[in-house]
Amino acid sequence: MTEAVLNPARLALVGNPNTGKTALFNALTGSRQKVANYAGVTVERKAGVLTAASGRTIHVLDLPGTYSLRARSPDEAVTRDVVLGKYAGEVPPDVVICVADATNLRLVLRLALELKQVGRPFVLALNMYDIAQRQGLRIDLEGLSRELGAPIVTTVATRKRGIEDLVAQAEALAQTMTPGDNVWHEPTAAEIRHAHAEAQRLHRAFVKPPERPDTWTGRIDSVLLHPVAGLLILSTILFVMFQAVFAWATPAMDGIEAFFAWVGGLVGQFVTNELLHSLIVDGLIAGVGSVLVFLPQILIVFFFILLLEDSGYMSRAAFLMDRLMGAAGLHGRAFIPLLSSHACAIPGVMAARVIDQKHDRLTTILIAPLMTCSARIPVYTLIISAMIPQKTVLGFMNLQGLVMFGLYISGIISGLIVAFVIRKVFWRKASEPFMMELPTYKLPDPMNVLRNLWQRVGMFMNRAGRIILPLMILVWVLSTFPYPPEGATQPAIDYSFAGMIGHAIQPLLAPIGFNWQMSIALVPGMAAREVAVAALGTVYAVGDVEGAGGATLANILATQWSLASGLSFLAWYVFAPQCVATLGVVKRETNGWLWPTVMFVYMFALAYLFAFLAYRTAVSLGWG
Repeated sequence: MTEAVLNPARLALVGNPNTGKTALFNALTGSRQKVANYAGVTVERKAGVLTAASGRTIHVLDLPGTYSLRARSPDEAVTRDVVLGKYAGEVPPDVVICVADATNLRLVLRLALELKQVGRPFVLALNMYDIAQRQGLRIDLEGLSRELGAPIVTTVATRKRGIEDLVAQAEALAQTMTPGDNVWHEPTAAEIRHAHAEAQRLHRAFVKPPERPDTWTGRIDSVLLHPVAGLLILSTILFVMFQAVFAWATPAMDGIEAFFAWVGGLVGQFVTNELLHSLIVDGLIAGVGSVLVFLPQILIVFFFILLLEDSGYMSRAAFLMDRLMGAAGLHGRAFIPLLSSHACAIPGVMAARVIDQKHDRLTTILIAPLMTCSARIPVYTLIISAMIPQKTVLGFMNLQGLVMFGLYISGIISGLIVAFVIRKVFWRKASEPFMMELPTYKLPDPMNVLRNLWQRVGMFMNRAGRIILPLMILVWVLSTFPYPPEGATQPAIDYSFAGMIGHAIQPLLAPIGFNWQMSIALVPGMAAREVAVAALGTVYAVGDVEGAGGATLANILATQWSLASGLSFLAWYVFAPQCVATLGVVKRETNGWLWPTVMFVYMFALAYLFAFLAYRTAVSLGWG
């Protein structure tokens, strides 16, 4: 074995958005990858490892997408600094792999010319080459390679074609070439125009128009991007998604619920100590189980999102929403962070870094938590299951799914209204025009979808173990101690710390219809929204509600809460700032406590206002 084989190499993947860069990263590294953040910033760092045919270990870094080294956002700045070897704490790559969509080389050629100026060895990977071949696209690979001074490899990442050749070419460069002189610098306006002209010259010289153009993309876009039909189709897709959240998830949820009931009963047979039995069965199993039961619904939401992203439709959705968002004073690029916030507000806030202008970025950050994140799903589905009957309306719509859809839409509309007010109150400068590249349509990669779903399962289980489990122990302690005095006539939990705290808070929340159990659930729920469900599960389990033996938490709430209180609780969670971690990330992103404080105050005020309106309206209708 040679010395070169023993020395590991470092590759960095660079490319425009929507070129299949992440799919190529997955094809190279498989399961040997991890996701973290770059030191000192919240930009995501995806790193993986592969072993070349020679036995050499190769470390692969997937850098944020960029159109140019002329960075205009924090994400692009990270990519630029890593490529230039200027990022503190990051070892410079030995070889850069410039990933391109083979069917659309016009924009990537300018980036390739910049990489040539950097002087670091690079390979141009023409991804999705099978689509280019089907279209009859003619690319002079030898001529283009000669002009760029870099080898070119054709790949189909989703089918792992060309991967071995790409690794071999990169490894050869790492072994035999040394970095050249870095002549790249921040370009002037004249140099930018020259770079555009040079990229166009290369494209004309070495890329011939396709013999069989992709007319299907144009035909589909004529419908999906239509200002009326397109929005109706987008609304229908979202409607179907939230109908599926209830229709598809019910069997799996019933199974998980039955499993935890069985585990609780089994453990209860062997744990005879009354206090230990209460901790394990009523505290841990009831608390954690009441949250994990909603995992199928969360996975269904992510399943739809991943399909839309992989198919190329998500960029069309952003295009459709641009006019609506522009009317609210939002930049078109805000669509992606706000969409990410439907998974979790934290990556949504971090994704706002792709927005160039400070005011546009701040506006997006301030409304991101109003989007209905996955942590709200356990709260929504619990209350909907308890308060809204399971029936069909208009012959085909699930009423519970319709309510869930309405809650999601409420979050979106309220976010747009708040954005409009923020732009009118704090700053009135118009947003820059929105420009983006629309990728070609393609079939989603099943392995990529499954891998991402599995990662979501891992993240949810990690959250359950790291946050929910310790909090459930705390809630159990608060709900159990101190013991009631001799001769006490009220339920034991009324004399506990939880009862004391709940009763102390309840007068503040009485105008919006919250009882003391609802009030106490809000306290641990500040750590993570879904913890409120686990807290309710523990409080009612420890409280030994009359007639609740063996009943689900939803059934218990249906008997203990009025419909007015349930609707108030839903309204509260549409707006409430019930996540300390999000406030912490906003503090990091804005470099101070001013904007997190503004966010907390306005969201708390909206939560109280709309919960009050929901409760009073419901009471006036006789639902109290």
